[in-house]
Amino acid sequence: MEEKKFDKQSMIGFLLIGAILLFMLWQNQPSPEELAAEKAKQEQIDAEKRVITPTATKNTELADATLPQDSAAMERYKATLGSFAYSASLPSATDNITELENDVLALKISNKGGFIVEARLKQFKSYDSLPVYLIKDGNSRFNLNFATTDNRTLNSENMYFEPSLSKEGENQVLSMKLKVAANEYLEYRYTLKPDDYMMGFGIKTVGLQSVINTSQPINLDWELKGYRHAKSISYENRYTRLTYEYEEGDHDKLDQSGEDDAIETDVDWLNFRQHFFSSILLTDQPFEQVTFKSQNLVEDEEVDTIFTKKYAAEMLLTPVNGELNYAMDFYYGPTDYQVLNNYDRDIDEAMPLGWGIFGFINKYLIIPFFNFLIAYFPAGIAIILLTIAIKLLLSPVQYKQYLSQAKMKVLRPEINEINEKYADNAMKKQQETMKIYSKAGASPLSGCIPGLLQIPVFYALFTFFPSAFALRHESFLWADDLSSYDKIADLPFSIPFYGDHVSLFPILASIAIFIYMTMTTGQSMQQAQQPGMPNMKFLMYLSPLMMLFFFNNYASGLSLYYFISNLITIGIMLVIKNFILDENKIHAKIATAKAKPKKQNRFTKKFSEMMEQAEAQQKKK
Repeated sequence: MEEKKFDKQSMIGFLLIGAILLFMLWQNQPSPEELAAEKAKQEQIDAEKRVITPTATKNTELADATLPQDSAAMERYKATLGSFAYSASLPSATDNITELENDVLALKISNKGGFIVEARLKQFKSYDSLPVYLIKDGNSRFNLNFATTDNRTLNSENMYFEPSLSKEGENQVLSMKLKVAANEYLEYRYTLKPDDYMMGFGIKTVGLQSVINTSQPINLDWELKGYRHAKSISYENRYTRLTYEYEEGDHDKLDQSGEDDAIETDVDWLNFRQHFFSSILLTDQPFEQVTFKSQNLVEDEEVDTIFTKKYAAEMLLTPVNGELNYAMDFYYGPTDYQVLNNYDRDIDEAMPLGWGIFGFINKYLIIPFFNFLIAYFPAGIAIILLTIAIKLLLSPVQYKQYLSQAKMKVLRPEINEINEKYADNAMKKQQETMKIYSKAGASPLSGCIPGLLQIPVFYALFTFFPSAFALRHESFLWADDLSSYDKIADLPFSIPFYGDHVSLFPILASIAIFIYMTMTTGQSMQQAQQPGMPNMKFLMYLSPLMMLFFFNNYASGLSLYYFISNLITIGIMLVIKNFILDENKIHAKIATAKAKPKKQNRFTKKFSEMMEQAEAQQKKK
């Protein structure tokens, strides 16, 4: 359960409100006569009940508004239902609600349509301390569309199901039946386990072979508009997208921006992901074909937007011997790798942890280690310890990179001399430069390769932090939520690509990057700019500037990582430069290596011959 912190004024306000409520309850308490009458009435009701019945809240006005008021209109209403007119005559043909609830999930299921009209995650709060709802106030639609043998097209969302709530061991089981007769019906069956975000769900027809026209498509439509749950809607929307598994293990997703659609076959599950929360439908019998659609609902990020994206999936159901029988599951819960991975259904693939080696590093190295750290330390300290561990692990690679830079620095006077001597002969310049590198045992590539080896780890971390559910609502220093931006000041206007606030960790990270790049590129800028080479001075200013703008709305945990990472890198470089490497010794080793005759291998010899031939041809011209 997430902890709520109150200041003094808030506590006084709540105490006052509580006192007022207690006074109102005392004023409106029933008289002894009313209590006695109510008790007798309840005892009579309890005596008549012998089975568990649904928890219902009857809305008379809503029911009267939904159902026809006179007998002629009721007959016309029943006529549109055909064989299912029986369901309109049942006592359940009202907008009553049945509630299912465990320690982590609270659901409300309506008789009309037989589906969930409210899904609340009990252990989480949104950025503004309100309950987290995945379904509420009509943001979701669930409908079974089918044709009947008497040439009608019916939609289950407009029809009334009969609820029956029971228990199977510790599980709550709700059967919602749309009846043609007592033994002919369409059933939605919900099974909720204790302390579990995954709920069993089944669709089954019994005795409807002569009612449902199976020669026509039977489609299950599910739509959802994702509620905003984070402080930065632009950041949340970047990681809000529709993902799915199809054709026995392949995974794909729709575009995260704008509108997108796709048609896939043999779909095993689909996830309407809302960054840190997911609504997933899984099926044991793959859907033969599914049409997916996604629409971005955030038109203006500066406006207080309620929804992020609208999702839709149209699933083709395949009857067997004229009947439907689909065993499925619904997951309403956090997009947390630990939780999703426990179900062993590959739904952890819905998380944006990177593909290939990047996802491997996250799943089997970074996530387990970070979960270990956060079990013993606050989230901010865990990020720092994770960063230190990674930098120490990569320090040998960085040592090789800095050693190469030191060798190139020693050779720089000779390289400059060659550049001046053969300024008008690029081929000869390249040939002589390669000879010096070969004799000295140095190469520009020897500095690039260690840098390339670090890229998978850096990219894996870049995808890990925005998906780390453990950072949600965790504070550190001035950041009240490491999964969102760490605002220290509001701006009276909005800057394009930056926003209307100032975050501090991106500023610190930008400064650290600037210092690091000054140390690594400062020497390079002293040389004459080579044709075709990037402007190092431009890059030295561009990278920190991009960091400053790009990460102002990003999770402060990610900016904290980059800040600490660059500080440690600067420290490692200073230690290597001042205490480990001796440039005089490097210079002596290079001089010794150059004095020794170096035997060329076959490739080097062939390359030198080709260069000499090319130079000879150029002289003839």
